[in-house]
Amino acid sequence: MPKNSKHSAHPTVLITGCTRGLGRAMIAEFIQHGWNVAGCGRDAVAIAELTAAHPAPHYFAICDVADDAQVAAFCAEATRLCGLPDLVLNNAAIINPNAPLWQISAADFSHVVDVNLKGPANLMRHLLPLMLKRGSGVVVNFSSGWGRCTAPEVAPYCATKYGIEGLSQATAQETAGKVAIIPLNPGIIDTDMLRSCFGDEAGGFPDAAAWARRAVPFLISLGPADNGRPLTVP
Repeated sequence: MPKNSKHSAHPTVLITGCTRGLGRAMIAEFIQHGWNVAGCGRDAVAIAELTAAHPAPHYFAICDVADDAQVAAFCAEATRLCGLPDLVLNNAAIINPNAPLWQISAADFSHVVDVNLKGPANLMRHLLPLMLKRGSGVVVNFSSGWGRCTAPEVAPYCATKYGIEGLSQATAQETAGKVAIIPLNPGIIDTDMLRSCFGDEAGGFPDAAAWARRAVPFLISLGPADNGRPLTVP
């Protein structure tokens, strides 16, 4: 992975949805591996906690990835403070309450699409031109097992994760590997999102901290040869 010499001898990772779940669990692991972290989320209290725990050269800010103007401002400030990221993890996502499609309101459906699908597109819109100009970097768009198969009562979520697969593979063709674009299934992890679907049965799967210990070295290893490949955390 290239190092961001403009700002630091350390590479930089940008993580969306960093205030909980997988996003938050990855922060300490990346720092332990010598990376600088720029992260965003919607929980102001959690952002304040992360800023206190991990001060500069790390950077954390409130940002709703569904809001293109907020994404533009966050990307500009993160790049100014931390340098252009070497690795972008589009992790932020939400899931609809379990229900058949016809019982899900248009507003709720749109909200899932705005965060899960438009969010990663917003980040790529503002970061890819600079990363392509530099000629290096990796963007990982978090997909799901439900982006490669389906289940009842989570149709909006499935639709967005199938969309992530297509969005990522098409964008990978556009970058031609100059910046690698990768759709990633993280696997099944015991998070609040999984518990909203599985209830207490989610406790039978690894928690976010255990997952991050496996996932971060795998993410660090990704490069141009992985461009467009639908991957799964081993």
